[in-house]
Amino acid sequence: MDGFGVIVLAAATGIGGGTIRDLILDQPVFWLHDTSYIYAILCAVLISIFWLNRHENIPRTLLQIADAIGLAFFAVMGVQKALSIGMPDMTAIIMGVLTGCFGGVIRDVLAREIPLLLKGELYAITCIFGGIVYTQTIKLGLATEYVMLLSMASTLFLRLAAMRYNLVLHVFKYPN
Repeated sequence: MDGFGVIVLAAATGIGGGTIRDLILDQPVFWLHDTSYIYAILCAVLISIFWLNRHENIPRTLLQIADAIGLAFFAVMGVQKALSIGMPDMTAIIMGVLTGCFGGVIRDVLAREIPLLLKGELYAITCIFGGIVYTQTIKLGLATEYVMLLSMASTLFLRLAAMRYNLVLHVFKYPN
């Protein structure tokens, strides 16, 4: 894959889920007005290229942990965005799943891979859990920042536990 392809896949991963969320919620697409997201993606690509020039590859565990952190962050941002415009809790949780997971789904489809979301991994479930934590703890009157951190931590903890202990969902197999 050439450098432009790497940037396209990185952008799909980084902004794809939030773009879908904003389009569904009929909101301005976040990165069109705040280009810092594009710069962050470009920086991440450059750091990855420099790393790969010095090392043979990026350790899989490091990539999985980085993905889990991003998943937790984006999922909670999706929940928060939906609630901020008056969406009901269930819609907010769904928007959290979309924001957290669907950038990776777009990336995997573009790369002709089966999305992790469809392989039985506890992935979207962790976003749902974090969304429930958010929608319920915000009702306690806690500061939004605290609720966000608590929700991100719970999402991240569940995802890391799933990775560590091989917690998976049942995968259905269909006859040919």
